[in-house]
Amino acid sequence: MSSPLRIIFAGTPEFAATHLQVLIDSPHQIVGCYTQPDRPAGRGKKLKPSPVKQAAEAAGIPVLQPHNFKEADAQAELAALNADLMVVVAYGLLLPKAVLDTPPLGCINVHASLLPRWRGAAPIQRAIEAGDSESGVTIMQMDVGLDTGAMLVEAHCPITPSDTGGSLHDNLMRLGGPALLTAIGQLATGTAKPRKQDDTKANYAAKISKAEAEIDWSAPACEIDRKIRAFNPFPVAFTRPAQAPDDRIRIWQASPGPNSQGQAGQILAINRDHIVVACGAGSLCIETLQMPGKRALPVADILRGNANLFAIGDRMLEPGQ
Repeated sequence: MSSPLRIIFAGTPEFAATHLQVLIDSPHQIVGCYTQPDRPAGRGKKLKPSPVKQAAEAAGIPVLQPHNFKEADAQAELAALNADLMVVVAYGLLLPKAVLDTPPLGCINVHASLLPRWRGAAPIQRAIEAGDSESGVTIMQMDVGLDTGAMLVEAHCPITPSDTGGSLHDNLMRLGGPALLTAIGQLATGTAKPRKQDDTKANYAAKISKAEAEIDWSAPACEIDRKIRAFNPFPVAFTRPAQAPDDRIRIWQASPGPNSQGQAGQILAINRDHIVVACGAGSLCIETLQMPGKRALPVADILRGNANLFAIGDRMLEPGQ
């Protein structure tokens, strides 16, 4: 094995913190950690450090939180760390070419998809929403494009019919650490074999807005099911009942049901543990939902105390209605 590398880490959320911990536990030396500035959180809106900052401080690693890398001072501060390599995982800031070119071994990124399938901010959710049968993690060399760099290491995992955005996130988080160490080892020993991406196979995984989480009941039940799973635990798919159009009912768990003859969005049946709603094709069995101002509960628990809350024939609104 080659000598341990001096590494700069840059990341922000839990997904990134898990990878930072893998590096902390490795022989490599983390000489500095970049993360986004503390953000207000909770009811009191107190500033809260990111998961990466918390992990770095617990390990005694210097933490840096510039608002961007456009200033010469920020670039000089990074260069002064004298790192061999920079590892970036869900950092949330663009790195200019001057930064990408600073470490002798460059900058590498842990991306939560099998490139070039999904480039962009929400590859985990978009893969489930699109009905992909597999996902994975790609370790790539960074360039000035958006997730366009050459690929170093891939790790694959299936997407099951029950996977949610949360479960796939956790599966990929576990895959990423070993793949990252493999890529670093290859770079350190000069055995890395970068592979160019096929740009013709690329799709853009746009950041998810809360507005697009509203269910379009004219879509097929299988598509609505995928959206519900993809948007769990954030931003959570929702619908609005015609009898209370300002109320948002969040749907946490559902499954495709039998073919239906009803109007899209119409409640067809209310059973002990699910509510059946007509879709553009087929129907959807809603199993866990969250009423406004309440916590998420199985439908059986909600109906037990609110038998008149839903009625057969009631209709759910379409987006924009």
